[in-house]
Amino acid sequence: MIVAVLISAAPFINKKNEIPGKHLEVVLRDLGHQLLLAAKDSSSRVLPVRKLNSTTYQLSFQNDFGLISDTLINLVQRTFQRNALTDDYIVNLKSCKQNETVLAFEKNGQTGDLTPCRGRTIEVGCYVIDIDFLKENKFNFFWLLLLLIPLSIVGWYIKGKYRKKEEATSISDNNDYIQLGNFRFYTANNMLKSGDKIISLSEKETKALKIFAENINQIVEREKMMKEIWEDEGVVVISRNVDVLVSKLRKKLSDDNSLKFINVHGRGYKFMIE
Repeated sequence: MIVAVLISAAPFINKKNEIPGKHLEVVLRDLGHQLLLAAKDSSSRVLPVRKLNSTTYQLSFQNDFGLISDTLINLVQRTFQRNALTDDYIVNLKSCKQNETVLAFEKNGQTGDLTPCRGRTIEVGCYVIDIDFLKENKFNFFWLLLLLIPLSIVGWYIKGKYRKKEEATSISDNNDYIQLGNFRFYTANNMLKSGDKIISLSEKETKALKIFAENINQIVEREKMMKEIWEDEGVVVISRNVDVLVSKLRKKLSDDNSLKFINVHGRGYKFMIE
C-alpha cells in the first residue's frame, strides 16, 4: 500500500515543484517591461526570452537603457514574489558587446543573499540579463520507491514464512484431524500435513475433500458435490467445476500413491485409500 501511494503521489509532487516554462517566460517579459518603464522607456520592446539551459533564462532589449542597481534588485524580488516563483536565483547584468558582467546579485535562502552592487548607477548601454534559477535539493521519491519495493518483497516473504511457522506450531498440538494415508487433514485450518510438509487448501477444496473423507471407497455423485460446495451458497455451477476441483486435490495429494480419485463415468468420483 505504501509503494502504491508513493507511486501515485510522486507525479503530483514533481508537478507542484516545477515552474511551467510558458508561465516563466511571461513573468520574465513582465519583469523586462517594468525595467524599461523604470528607465523612462515606454516604447521599445522586450525581445523574446531565451532559455540558455535547463535553469538559466536571458532577457534582452530592443534599445539601450540605463538604471540604478537597486531598481533591478527590487524589481526582480517583487516580481518573483508576486508570481510565487523560487526565492533562490542569481541575476547577471551583462554588456552586449564585451559580454562582461556589469552587475550581479544572488538571493539564496540557504547560504544567504549577496547584493554587493547596491547604489550604483549603470550608464545607458546595451545590456542582457541572465537569470539562473538555483535548483532546490529535493528528496528524490524515485530512490525511496527503489528501496521500498525490495523491502516490501522481503517483508512479505518473511511474513509468509513466519505465518507458516505459526501454523505449523499451532497444528502440531491439534489432535482434531482426519488421517488420510500419510496426510493429516485439518479441516478447521484448511490444511494438509505430511511430515514437515504443509499444504494449504482453499475453502472449496476443504469442503470437497471432507465429503470424500466421509465417503471413502464410495461413489460421490457430482450433483451432491455441486449442491454442498456451491449451490447451498447460492452459486450455480456446471459439473466441469467438480472435475477441476478434483484435479486440484489429486495434485495436492500426489505425494501419497495410496490415495486415488477414481472417475465413475456419468456419476461422479470414488475416493479410495489402498
